[in-house]
Amino acid sequence: MLEALHKFFDVFGASTVVPAMIFIVSLFLKVNPKKAFFSALRAGVGLTGFGWVISSFAPLVTKYIQQMVETTGLNLPIVDIGWQAGSLTAFSSEIGLSFFVFGLLIELGLFLVGITRVFVPSNLWNNFGYMVWGTMAYATTGNFALSFAFMVFVLLYSLVMSEVLADRWADYYGVKNATINSIHNIETLIPALILDPIWNMLGINKVKLNPESLKNKLGIFGEPMVLGFILGMIIGVLGSLKELGNFEAWGGILSFAVSLAAVMTIFPLITGVFASAFAPLAAAVESNKKKESESERKVDKKRWFIAVDDGVGFGEPATIIAGLILVPIMVFISLLLPGNKALPVVDLIAIPFMIEAMIAVTKGNILKAILNGIVWFSLGLYAASALGPIYTDAVQQFGAALPAGVTLIMSFNLLAHPLTAVVFFAWISGNPLYIGISIAVYLVSLFLLRTKRESIYSYLKTMADKNSGFDGSKEKILIGED
Repeated sequence: MLEALHKFFDVFGASTVVPAMIFIVSLFLKVNPKKAFFSALRAGVGLTGFGWVISSFAPLVTKYIQQMVETTGLNLPIVDIGWQAGSLTAFSSEIGLSFFVFGLLIELGLFLVGITRVFVPSNLWNNFGYMVWGTMAYATTGNFALSFAFMVFVLLYSLVMSEVLADRWADYYGVKNATINSIHNIETLIPALILDPIWNMLGINKVKLNPESLKNKLGIFGEPMVLGFILGMIIGVLGSLKELGNFEAWGGILSFAVSLAAVMTIFPLITGVFASAFAPLAAAVESNKKKESESERKVDKKRWFIAVDDGVGFGEPATIIAGLILVPIMVFISLLLPGNKALPVVDLIAIPFMIEAMIAVTKGNILKAILNGIVWFSLGLYAASALGPIYTDAVQQFGAALPAGVTLIMSFNLLAHPLTAVVFFAWISGNPLYIGISIAVYLVSLFLLRTKRESIYSYLKTMADKNSGFDGSKEKILIGED
């Protein structure tokens, strides 16, 4: 059975599996079959578009980042080759495929008994994030039961974070009753919550740095497309410092700048198509609830959310601007950070996915997102440094051969997560005390969420509204029923 599943995903991939799941879930929620079909098709088109743009742009980013590193002469032995190797590894291991099958049943059970109000099966593909961590645990310990239990635990605490974020994410990104839940992107909620009071004390909540203010203050230079071109020029020049006297180098720099401008322009369009795939689902959730006034809805303890792919928010202007500004920043930090061994390369383009939680809870405050990213992703580099050898071993055991000349690999998107790294090491230690502490923290968090959810949502709204002058991007993804 597991071998058949492995072959199935090799043949069909995300652009087919995700639409199929959306179609099935839509019918389950009594969406009109025609709408369900178009939703599924839009999801496939959106995922294919994401794949085309990222696969075309990632090699360009990689080229200039590598040249930037060569210019410094520093050597970081753990190289980021992208999340794809982790996905392949997850779907190639027995432990990973076991979770894909039984994890789906667990997710349904958690939703039906009310432990979570997030319906995860609608975002089934991103289960590979849990599967990667379980595969690493199994490659390290050889303990199937422990590794499977660890994946279930990671699912549980990620669902707590997902539900805490849900109201803010749905409001900011304009997708009703929806939230993100993938473990490789939801964790950034933690620094956004912890650090926000500090940034407010420093007055950063009053700094009007969002797409709207950039356009008003900078004119055409505040347009995402122009910002992409400027950022592309900066990255290109920094990656070609030894060749700036070469005419051909400038051709490459300008070409890269135009490519980044294209990404900033095209990605929001693709995101719009992809996001529209979830509109009927979100509308179905709304229609299944009792008709109540807006004030009553705010205290709806039974409100539930559809889990959607992070790609829905990728192209939102504040998200992509802050994410792309963090690209060169994180490269420089990786070169200067004492004790760091990890070099982010291919997954740098995934940073906008990784900061959606930060953007949502700060109402599009680009400066806060950048600062939060610097702090958390710097800690993430240490996590990736510690996890790199384990990840490499798992990929070699269950995934694919390493690229020529590379001995240690990592995925910045999958591994640069301090909280999950700490939990991972606690569980693979097999120490009952460490595992018990992690479970106790989860249970307390779950209790607070189940008993104080509306108070938490009210607090997060108040926190977001402290960002004076920020109403969220006017270009955010507002989707309605067809």
